[in-house]
Amino acid sequence: MDIVVLKPDTSDENIRHILKRLESKGLKATVSHGTERTIIGVIGDTSRITEEEEDAIRVMTGVENVVRILKPYKLACRDFKMEDTKIDVGGNIIGGRKIHIMAGPCAVESKTNLMMIAEKVKKAGATILRGGAYKPRTSPYTFQGLGEEGLRYLAEAREKTGLQIITEIMDPRDIDAIMEYTDIIQIGTRNMQNFRLLLEVGAVDKPVLLKRGLSASIKEWLMSAEYIMSRGNQRAILCERGIRTFETATRNTLDLSAVPVLKQLTHLPVAVDPSHGVGRWDLVIPMAKAAVAVGADALIIEVHTNPEDALSDGEQSLRPDMFVRLMQELQPVAQAVGREI
Repeated sequence: MDIVVLKPDTSDENIRHILKRLESKGLKATVSHGTERTIIGVIGDTSRITEEEEDAIRVMTGVENVVRILKPYKLACRDFKMEDTKIDVGGNIIGGRKIHIMAGPCAVESKTNLMMIAEKVKKAGATILRGGAYKPRTSPYTFQGLGEEGLRYLAEAREKTGLQIITEIMDPRDIDAIMEYTDIIQIGTRNMQNFRLLLEVGAVDKPVLLKRGLSASIKEWLMSAEYIMSRGNQRAILCERGIRTFETATRNTLDLSAVPVLKQLTHLPVAVDPSHGVGRWDLVIPMAKAAVAVGADALIIEVHTNPEDALSDGEQSLRPDMFVRLMQELQPVAQAVGREI
């Protein structure tokens, strides 16, 4: 028993009664209101529920059916919710017809530079500003970000341009600062299986973009999303950003097949990060177009005014004029698959 399907006219009182019954069995539950019907997702070890107890719930007032889900990612799977999840970020609907572009520098380096980039990507058509205030780096001796100062710069850029903000969290101790300034919390690839961090962001009221781990399978990725959703945060966005393979021609191997696979398995929106996926600015535009063609709901693009002077990932950053070209070339691709930029 993993889903309780309710009749269309089930009252709030009856829903509360069903939830109380489930909680008495040591289970947690989340209510999902769809356009056609409402369902209750049951979280916990449902194998302990006997057939008799399941039948007792099935005959409760307002219950239409009780269904078992075999997939381990119960809340993220299509069995739990057939409709695509649409996430509202300041009026920008991620998962709808419009494909949203999240653009900006890899790291927030200075207020002046960030403002310049924000204005240019906004003018070109981006709706969300990306920028790292806390930077996870392979070497402890490289630039680690500006911290809360960088968050303040991002907030000022939002106020000036109207762009929403996405930035990465690395440590649960930073969650209060992140919550104060950002609109979308990003979980980076190195933290995809940092389960303590996933549970922390699962308890907050902000959308969470979850990047795929370097060597993570799709099932492992969805299980990480399940950690977030199990705490009550249903606004998860999955982001393909390349996986580690034997190939050395690109920084990573951008697994675009993951997008249509995820569209079959989950109702969650799917984003693609071609910048990290290939690690080369000259390949970002063609891979971004391919991502749109296979069904991506959003793209994350690194943009910098002077990539050669960037403090991180300059080799994969587009200059503002190249970003304008990208936005122009994405339009016909999006139209061809019934979407818009």
